[in-house]
Amino acid sequence: MESVGTPALWAGFTLFVLGMLALDLGVFHRKAHGVTIREALIWSGVWIGLALIFNLGVYHWFGEEKALEFLTGYLIEKALSVDNLFVFLVLFSYFAVPRDDQHRVLFWGVIGALVMRAAFIAAGAALIARFHWILYGFGALLVLTGIKLLAKQDNEVHPERNPVVRLFRRFVPSTSQYRGHHFVVRENGRLLATPLLLVLAVVEATDLIFAVDSIPAVFAITTDPFIVYTSNIFAILGLRSLFFLLAGVMGRFRYLKVGLALVLTFVGVKMLIMDWWKIPIGVSLGTVAALIGGSVVASLVVSRDKAASTA
Repeated sequence: MESVGTPALWAGFTLFVLGMLALDLGVFHRKAHGVTIREALIWSGVWIGLALIFNLGVYHWFGEEKALEFLTGYLIEKALSVDNLFVFLVLFSYFAVPRDDQHRVLFWGVIGALVMRAAFIAAGAALIARFHWILYGFGALLVLTGIKLLAKQDNEVHPERNPVVRLFRRFVPSTSQYRGHHFVVRENGRLLATPLLLVLAVVEATDLIFAVDSIPAVFAITTDPFIVYTSNIFAILGLRSLFFLLAGVMGRFRYLKVGLALVLTFVGVKMLIMDWWKIPIGVSLGTVAALIGGSVVASLVVSRDKAASTA
């Protein structure tokens, strides 16, 4: 499969990601602490700024088409990740994760997500290169997922019903209480998992399910593995700071699921008809931005009106 990603670019990008993660955990979050709104805002700005700088680099070296593909893929991943943050918020509340340890869970969750995304994208690219018809399967999956999101009325998350939670509690020797920031501890000669490891396992399982929708959505925009991977990774790297920035207001985005459902349906249809009519990448970017932006604006307007009526 053709790609702008040379071995040097893949290696350089990987080193950049590892370096940023080492800087994040080893310097700025060396000691566990609750992330403040100001800190989350700064880091959100850093990650978004780095993504846009990278996008400018793509534009300079590979042209407008590739730059628009990256930006559209990044926007889709970013929007889908906001919906995923709501699940993390419920998990942290249900398991009463100490605020000082939430960043640590999300950090290692991101590490696992990077590995899973790399594997998913490599497998997806290999399948598309060998079986072109698999794109129609991805398209149909996205359309069905979009329709399911539109029809789904119950938006509640029930961690106690999660099969990962049940299997973990049944087969993994664990403590019932947190032990500082440790994922495992040794007690009476036995290694025991703490509730922090259980939360991490559920976060990783949640991202695995999330990737099933999000990665095909980006393949609908571009089949270049390097563009798919980098847009995914930049969106994921900013996930932790975005969580702490939006944690207090996520409930206000009541129509975001509608916007995301329409985005998934749109990119699914785009994938299904691409052999007969290729929707220009600029039109795709405008449509995705309008659907996501419209759902956010509608959510904020309704929330404001509701707050005004109850005042």
